[in-house]
Amino acid sequence: MKFTVAIDGPAAAGKGTISKAVAAHFGFAHLDTGLLYRAVGRKVIDTGAAPETVAKSLTIADLAADNLRTAEAAQAASKVAIIPEVRAALLTFQHDFAARLGGAILDGRDIGTVICPDADVKLYVTANAKTRAERRFQELRGKGSDTTFETVLADVTARDALDAGRDTAPMVAADDAVLIDTTELSIEAAIARAVQVVAQRLNG
Repeated sequence: MKFTVAIDGPAAAGKGTISKAVAAHFGFAHLDTGLLYRAVGRKVIDTGAAPETVAKSLTIADLAADNLRTAEAAQAASKVAIIPEVRAALLTFQHDFAARLGGAILDGRDIGTVICPDADVKLYVTANAKTRAERRFQELRGKGSDTTFETVLADVTARDALDAGRDTAPMVAADDAVLIDTTELSIEAAIARAVQVVAQRLNG
């Protein structure tokens, strides 16, 4: 069975947590497509190679690097993500993953609009900027970072502007996506809502 779920939304809205939980619930494979761009951005920083060259040679192993969740990697991801050649190089990787048997969930910023416009289910997970910044701030503090909330909020706001304003595949909800706003929603409730939407489609 081929069944594709596209989950989009801005940073720290909860889409990664929701995607993993839904994948586990239904036994689907899960791909955090943001890691593709973080991995490219990280390798560009580390090696100085051209983003297009790095994207063409990216492997699954590159997605397991332990330094992809940093603020530096996030900023680098947004910068390389606006390069059409980088996006084209990573497109086949994502298409192949989405077409695998047994079901697949891809989360990112343009899955339902560009990567998998024919996905069986499309979700758009969002929350207001202050709520997302607070979540990311607590996450970074928990990892020992000495950053400030103001810095994290500025980073979140800047990344939103980059992702939504780029000419190629801007971050936007697909017309047929189900909106899940997690600003006032617990993660358990958000997961339950996502599971409900997917189950309804699976059951016809």
